[in-house]
Amino acid sequence: LQRFIKAAEDVKTLKTSPNEDELLELYSLYKQGSIGDVNTPRPGGLLDFKGKAKWDAWNRKKGISQENAKEAYIAKAQLLIETYGTK
Repeated sequence: LQRFIKAAEDVKTLKTSPNEDELLELYSLYKQGSIGDVNTPRPGGLLDFKGKAKWDAWNRKKGISQENAKEAYIAKAQLLIETYGTK
C-alpha cells in the first residue's frame, strides 16, 4: 500500500505531462486499485467526452483484483518516471 501511495505522489512530479492514453491508463489502474470494479453509471452528458473516456478506461479493468491493479499502477508510474523524469 505504501508503494502505491508513493507512486501516486511521485507521478504528480513528472517534468512532462504524459499523453492522453498514458493518463487514462494511470487513472483506470488507480481507480481499480483503490476502489475496485467501476461502481458508478457511465456519464451520459452528450459533450462529456473526457468523463466517458475515463469511465470506459476504468471499466476495461473490470475483474482485475485491487492488488494486481496496484502493482500494475506502480509499474506504469515507474515507467513514466523513467521516461519523463521528475521535477
